Amino acid sequence: MAPKDTIAPVDQLSATLRSKTPSEQSSNPAGTPKKTANPIRRKLSRKTLLAINFGSVAAGLGAWTAFSAAGIVGLPGPVEVLVRGGELLADGTLAEDTGASLARVLSGFLIGSLLAIPVGFLMGWYQVGRAVIEPWVQFFRTIPPLALLPLVMVTMGIGETPKIFVIFLAAFLSCVISTYQGVVSVDKTLINAARVLGANSMTIFRRVVVPASSPFILVGMRIGLGAGWATVVAAELLAAPNGLGMRMQQAQIFYDMPTILVNVIVIGIFGLLMDRLLLMIEAHLTRWQERR
Repeated sequence: MAPKDTIAPVDQLSATLRSKTPSEQSSNPAGTPKKTANPIRRKLSRKTLLAINFGSVAAGLGAWTAFSAAGIVGLPGPVEVLVRGGELLADGTLAEDTGASLARVLSGFLIGSLLAIPVGFLMGWYQVGRAVIEPWVQFFRTIPPLALLPLVMVTMGIGETPKIFVIFLAAFLSCVISTYQGVVSVDKTLINAARVLGANSMTIFRRVVVPASSPFILVGMRIGLGAGWATVVAAELLAAPNGLGMRMQQAQIFYDMPTILVNVIVIGIFGLLMDRLLLMIEAHLTRWQERR
């Protein structure tokens, strides 16, 4: 029996189990031409994808300009919004609000994700842990974090703590469910193969379950990040001294549409950049996984 630490990681186990059996190999004799790939699902080059991205952005800006020129609901054009963004950036207002909102989102998101991962593993790996934790997770998951905002502010005050707490709750609930689903969805064949090779439960968890669950964890983090940005904007509408949400509320009072759109665009840009960063981390951690 192999020593417990010599078990192959999940990528090698998956590759071994995906290899063809002798009967499958004999069914495809040498010289038989392989089927050509479907051109619709052909993998595009990075330059092509970037060109499509820029084309999509250009089309969106063109549609925005057309709607603005048509005078639909008083929507300002891209040039007007760009000028207003330059003014807010020059007087330091945009940088201050962006920094405040970004600090709140990162604090709540990181705390929620770091706590959700071990809790999700505990729920998925131990049935007792699942029985204890899952009812509470499912209970709070059905309650929108914004519904708890008045209660949180009454109990915690109007400082930074309640704002970070509701962001933490939104990120935690998204990530813990995804992590739990990743653990329970691990292919049982991989676990059985590891046991045959002599691995104990801790080795299987560390070398098989954790790598196989990483795609689910990162998907949950991406969902939690989006929920964090949505929550911080609503949290800043109540007694916030600064922030993108607070600035949009002030602009709403004076019907300042360019300022509202500037803050909306900033949130979208930072959300997109942070999501792309998580995608890069996912691609690095799941290089062993087959992709379409």
